Amino acid sequence: MKHLKLLLACTLVAFMSSCKENAETTKAGFASHLQKDAKGYSYETVDNDPTGLRLYTLDNGLKVYLSQNKDEPKIQTYIAVRAGSNYDPKESTGLAHYLEHMVFKGTSKVGSIDWEKEKGYLEQIAQLYEEHRAEQDPEKRLELYRKIDEVSLEASNYSVANEYDKMMTSLGATGTNAHTWFEETVYKNKIPANELDKWLSLEEERFSELVLRLFHTELEAVFEEFNRGQDNDFRKRYASMLEGLFPTHPYGQQKTIGTAAHLKAPSLIDINNYFDKYYVPNNMAMVLVGDFNFDETIEKVANTFGKLERKDVDHPVLPKETPLTEVVTTEVFGPTAESVSIAFRTEAVNTQEEKLVQMCDMILANGNAGLIDLNLNQKQLVQNAGCSTTFLNDYGYHAFTGSPKEGQSLDEVKSLILEQIQLLKEGEFEDWMIEAVVNDLKKSQLQQYENSTAVASAYYDAFIHRVDWKDKVAYLDALKKITKEEVVAFANNFYKDNYVVTYKRKGEDKNIVKVSNPGITPVNLNRDKASEYITEFNKIESKPLAPEYVDYASAIKETTTNNGLKVSYIKNESNDLFEMNIIFDMGRDNNKKLGLAVGYLEYLGTDKYSNEDLKKEFYKLGINYYVSAGGDQTYIGLSGLKENLPKGLELLEHLLDNAVPDSEAYTKYVASIVKSRQNNKTSKASILRSGLMNYAKYGENSRLRNIYTVAEMNEMNVQELVDITKGIKDFKQRVFYYGKDVDAAITALNDHHTVKETLNDYPAATVYTEQETGGNIYFVDYDMVQSEMMFLAKGAPFSPENMAVSTLFNTYFGSGLSSIVFQEIRESKSLAYSAWSNYSTARKKEDSNYVMAYIGTQANKMPQAVDAMMGLMSDMPEAQEQFEAAKTAALKKLAAQRITKSNVFWTYESLQRLGINEDNREAMYNAIKEMKMEDLRTFFNENIKGQEYNVMVVGNKKDVDMGALEQLGKVQEMDVDYLFNYGKVEDVKM
Repeated sequence: MKHLKLLLACTLVAFMSSCKENAETTKAGFASHLQKDAKGYSYETVDNDPTGLRLYTLDNGLKVYLSQNKDEPKIQTYIAVRAGSNYDPKESTGLAHYLEHMVFKGTSKVGSIDWEKEKGYLEQIAQLYEEHRAEQDPEKRLELYRKIDEVSLEASNYSVANEYDKMMTSLGATGTNAHTWFEETVYKNKIPANELDKWLSLEEERFSELVLRLFHTELEAVFEEFNRGQDNDFRKRYASMLEGLFPTHPYGQQKTIGTAAHLKAPSLIDINNYFDKYYVPNNMAMVLVGDFNFDETIEKVANTFGKLERKDVDHPVLPKETPLTEVVTTEVFGPTAESVSIAFRTEAVNTQEEKLVQMCDMILANGNAGLIDLNLNQKQLVQNAGCSTTFLNDYGYHAFTGSPKEGQSLDEVKSLILEQIQLLKEGEFEDWMIEAVVNDLKKSQLQQYENSTAVASAYYDAFIHRVDWKDKVAYLDALKKITKEEVVAFANNFYKDNYVVTYKRKGEDKNIVKVSNPGITPVNLNRDKASEYITEFNKIESKPLAPEYVDYASAIKETTTNNGLKVSYIKNESNDLFEMNIIFDMGRDNNKKLGLAVGYLEYLGTDKYSNEDLKKEFYKLGINYYVSAGGDQTYIGLSGLKENLPKGLELLEHLLDNAVPDSEAYTKYVASIVKSRQNNKTSKASILRSGLMNYAKYGENSRLRNIYTVAEMNEMNVQELVDITKGIKDFKQRVFYYGKDVDAAITALNDHHTVKETLNDYPAATVYTEQETGGNIYFVDYDMVQSEMMFLAKGAPFSPENMAVSTLFNTYFGSGLSSIVFQEIRESKSLAYSAWSNYSTARKKEDSNYVMAYIGTQANKMPQAVDAMMGLMSDMPEAQEQFEAAKTAALKKLAAQRITKSNVFWTYESLQRLGINEDNREAMYNAIKEMKMEDLRTFFNENIKGQEYNVMVVGNKKDVDMGALEQLGKVQEMDVDYLFNYGKVEDVKM
């Protein structure tokens, strides 16, 4: 799936790179210009910039990145601060991150109903935390914490939780969140375009001051996030790699989440000082990409954020690293599958070395024809391997990862990866590869430029890394000038015994930090109260945004090929890329061997091309292809540059018609499947969301469990599997094309996609029956700090009439930061980092809807968290103002939603599966407009209250209160092999 990497590479490479030595040099064709708009605001532009950026700098130093995207009436917003964990005080690691959390808590105006009274309590809490931090006696520290808890409860009498989130929800905002990393903290929202004024007003207020209210409950949520990190073996391997690469620099010595010791002893004074130092306009940027007028928007930004006061900012000078001159070895342990990483330290962003490393990375692994792709993944010499780059302000790194086959050591994987680097150093790659890499990145760039979020992300990243935008625009042009000789010379000088190798081994992690349950008293949420700010905010009326609906009959055009195949098509008005899908409404349910057969095709050649040569031919064309079999549908797909569609289709048809069986490849393929199963068993996410979820829904007879045994796969006739793939085209099929040149696409189909005159009907599909739920507790013992639980209740059969009220219910009750569930379980009681509940709509009209809920929390909080969740699922709190905000949010989201481009077809496909032929959003919008709290109450009483749940739990049996689980129903400890049907289990533990 390296194609995904190419899309990411475009964002993180084509957008986010340049040369320091050329910073003062105007590149031909990419000159920057300073201009003035009609209102006198100065801005920079760059010639031939396909994103159309206007970069403003306000008088107070705030950078404002503006770019238009008219695809939908929305604006992707980012507020970026050059402040991250690199700048945490050494005695307060994690500070930047939990400051990020606190910026959502409001100000003296937002979230307070009596600031003078609340302020006094908050000052007491701040002083108590300083005493708590200085105190060395554990008993006295505990006493101080109890006092903090007591005063915090009093303070909560004068605050309203989640007012910021409520206001964002009322705007119809989506993606409300933030993240912190080494050098950045970035705040995110995607808003309806008509809500820009209100968004600016609220954000200007939010960033004008910091109020550390509801601090101890939020800090407990950060602890839960810390626990999630301890349960994530990938993060542990990554942190160990960084520690080896950067023995003195904060990249390796200060984790963004912080240490447990520092989290337990925070200083609110340090947090306020950090905010005052770094959260100033000349250290910040605002990014807006979407549907707006440039001149009007910059004036609005200046009238709000222009009020923020400029202050001098000095970022600390960070330690310099000495060159690595030997191999550094580190290792980490955990329950998931073993892997190895190899990482080379690089120079920083904006250097020539960045370009050369990036080119080396793509030659080594591009998802199709790189050295690692062809020599390791296609030849199945390892389970999987790949590489990626990261470039930061002070340094970067080129990281390689690999997973072993069954019986293969991590050192063997390491050696195979190093062999590919050696081939690079020897120039053992095709002369055309550099041009193909640049073309591939250009194709990915075209896709990225269509997406407002991707463009906005590139802008904020440029700001954080102080990159001149003209260098970003010129990046691919600069890459094109790199020669093979330069790559080889660089590789020989760069890739030596100067790397960090990190072994992720299976075993007990002895560095786990156990955190006690502090016994926090639930704070008051005051749902029925409101600050003066939100009251006035809600009175402001924005210009209404009218929803737009799709007439699918006219939006999706139809034609036929010479052999009578129906071709649905939508014209691509944006660029020269195309997508073509040949769709078969059958899958593994119709032929159990189909999935095995199309997976095998990935490793086959033909009578004309080897497998490796086929990959190279597709890569030279800039064409991606796939053949995939789902449960009920199979796709043969192509995508790429429109001018290469005929050659790409011809090559794909050649593969389908002329694939040659390869017994050795099949043996390795089966071994890879077996190893994937073994690895899957070690993933708690797979156990919970796949194994346990499918068992809770279907019992023993599920699509997940209907698989071949190892013995059955070993006995397969490889020619039969090839024949199955060749025979796909003999079944009924239809085509969807998205691109500019429909006539050329039809001609290509007529020329190259030949089918029988009478196509076969589909074989009968296996039916999987949904089981009744209730009273079953399915538990899997897993070595972890947290415990994770899901609740599942089979609901009513699918009904289109329920889609509107369930959408409103989910917004109000269980989804998002301002929902009832999130407020009660995380904000008030600090019982979980993540908690949600929803009413899940069926995928097909013949299926049932489901009631679902999730809690992720440390094991010693689980009984309380379960009680809290079950209480909410039995008795829905009613808050009229919150209901109105949820209703407004649901309507505004529908009004701002636009279904465009190829999504028109795929959305219609989803509706068809539900038996719906028109754009049902119109009926939903009109229904929600008329809904009242009584409608939500009725829906809750009929569909949520009193439901019988199957409960799925993954946790460490030594820490989980099994007695508490037994209160919910019959506990059945599940064998993982049995769950996935990976092998015969004589005695399933029940």
